[in-house]
Parts: sequence; C-alpha cells; structure tokens
Amino acid sequence: MKRAVNLIASLLVTVAFMWWAFRDTDVSTQIASLKAANYAWVVPYFLCLACIHVFRTLRWGALLSGLERVPFRKLNEASGIGFMMLLVLPFRLGEFARPFLIAQRSNIRRSAAMTSVVLERIVDGLFVAALFRVLLFFVPVETEGVRYVKLGSWLMFAVFGGGLVFLLVGLWHQERTVRLVRATVGRFSPNIAEKVADIVDTFVGAMRQLPDGKHIALFFLYTVLYWGLNGVGMALLAHAFDCSGAAPGVACEPMGLSLFQSYIVMCVLVVGIMIPAAPGMMGTFQAATKVGLGLFLPAAVVNAHGLAYANVLWLCQTAQQIIFGLILLSVSHMSFRELAGNMKKDGGDPNNVSRSSVA
Repeated sequence: MKRAVNLIASLLVTVAFMWWAFRDTDVSTQIASLKAANYAWVVPYFLCLACIHVFRTLRWGALLSGLERVPFRKLNEASGIGFMMLLVLPFRLGEFARPFLIAQRSNIRRSAAMTSVVLERIVDGLFVAALFRVLLFFVPVETEGVRYVKLGSWLMFAVFGGGLVFLLVGLWHQERTVRLVRATVGRFSPNIAEKVADIVDTFVGAMRQLPDGKHIALFFLYTVLYWGLNGVGMALLAHAFDCSGAAPGVACEPMGLSLFQSYIVMCVLVVGIMIPAAPGMMGTFQAATKVGLGLFLPAAVVNAHGLAYANVLWLCQTAQQIIFGLILLSVSHMSFRELAGNMKKDGGDPNNVSRSSVA
C-alpha cells in the first residue's frame, strides 16, 4: 500500500509538470520539430554521457578511498546499476541502491557508503548553486523568469548549505548534536527522534573516515569535470535543432545554445529534478528545461524545438543509464527483481540504512 501511494503521488507530480510544460504546444508541432532534428549530434552526446559516467564513478571511488580502495570493476558495477535504480524508482529511492551494492562488493558498511552518497549530493548542490549564482550575474535582463531561477539558486544554497553546516557541527560535537536531535524532534515523536539521532550518529561517525588530501583533491577535480562535461554535452545536443536536418522547402526556425547558456539551462534543470516525481524524472525534467531555455529563446522556439530538445535530452540520458545498468546487471548475474527483493529483505529503505550491517 505504501509503495502504491508513493507511485500514485509521483505520477500526479509528473502529470502536473507535463501539463504545464506542454500546455502551449501541440503534437503536430512536436512531431515537426523532431523530424527536423539532425540526430547525428546524438553520437557525440552519447560519448559525453559515457565520459560523465566514468568521472562520476571515479569520483565516488575517491570519496570511498578513506574506507577501502575498491577496484574500478566493482565500483563501476555498483555505480552503473545504482544510477539505473535511481532513475527507475520513484521519489529518488534508488539512492539507497549504490550503498547496498558496494557493500556486497567490498568490506564497506552500507551506512558508511550512504554517507558518501549524502556528501556527494551536498557538494553537487553547493557547486551547482555557486555556479548558478555566478552565471546569473551575466544575464543582463531581469525578467520574471530570471527572478524565479535566482530564487531557486538561493534555495539550493539554503538546503545544501544547511546540510553541510549540520554535518560539520555534528563532526565537531557529535554527542551534543545527537542530544539536540533527541531534544527537539523528540518533543513531537520520540520514535522518529531515535531514528534520526541514530542516522546522524552513524553518518557523522562515517565522516571521520574521509580520504586523504590527495583523494579529496581528486574528488573535487572529478566533480568539476563531471559538471563541466554535462554543460558541454547539452550545448552539443542543441546543434541537432539548428534546422540542418529539416527537409528542403520546410520552414524551420533554428535553435541553438551557447556554452554559457547551456550551463544556465543545466543549473535550472538540476533545481527542477530535485522535485520528487515519477520514475525517470519525466515531467520535472521537461518543465525545468523549458524554464531554462525560456531565459534566452522566444516562446515560440521554446514550445517547438525547445521541448523537442528537452525530450531528446531526457531520452538520451535515460537510455544511457538504463542500458549501462542492464549490461552491468547481466555481468553481475543479477536480475532487477532479485536486486529490488534483496534490498527490501536487507532493509533497503531510509529507515533502516543506519542499522545496516552489510559488509
């Protein structure tokens, strides 16, 4: 029943955002834009996505190195399958897959691996929020859309900055932080307070096993390469909608993105997909891309080529993660049902991560 409620709620979010994104266009316009695209640009974009996967995997390995140096093959299996699960499970529940998988392939406890995932998310949030704020200084027109995306960047700072401050305070005064959680949350629900305190205690304890300076530097280098290549890839794919693939005599208004513009669209997209939605992030992905493109392009272009671009971008990213995940599942001699079942049996949910003892 709980899974059914989660799925229905996530589908409602997706339907609402899909309606908002496509309310000003129609099927014939979208089909015409897709027909006019030059899909040769999908090839270099897939190469970018493959490199992004490698950088993301190496980055996680650098962060885990304080616990154990995991061979790339095992790290790649856990990373590829885990990101596929993140994509196909609703409400980002797939975040718990990577810790579960790496715990099966190493001596790293799942709770410690989950801490690395949390730190990744905090660093990504702060990095994108900082990049977003810097880029927005160079957007000359203060439109209503720009004001909204500026608000989104500040919200990112607040959410992820607050998380970082909380973890740093916990690292400094672990016992006091745990007592504070019990004293505050416990006023409303003692059971929830104990669970939260247990999670905080476990996370902060795992943070004391951060890697050495060399691997921390590698982690941040891979972070820059990962996000840098994301923006480059989005700019490359936009060339597919420059009307070079349109049939002769067919009217077509070209769409293009500069590298500067693609990074802003990327940042808006990151803010958008933070909203929990149906598996695959459909709806929030298209709506956020539309908002980002609307900062630079006329509404007519956004509602035609822009949304077609958003759909192709989403499809490429989704296909890449699912294909990589299925290949690695096959190599690992596992099935999706077996993996999901094992995670459930072993407590693969937010309430049980802190108590996991998988090694």
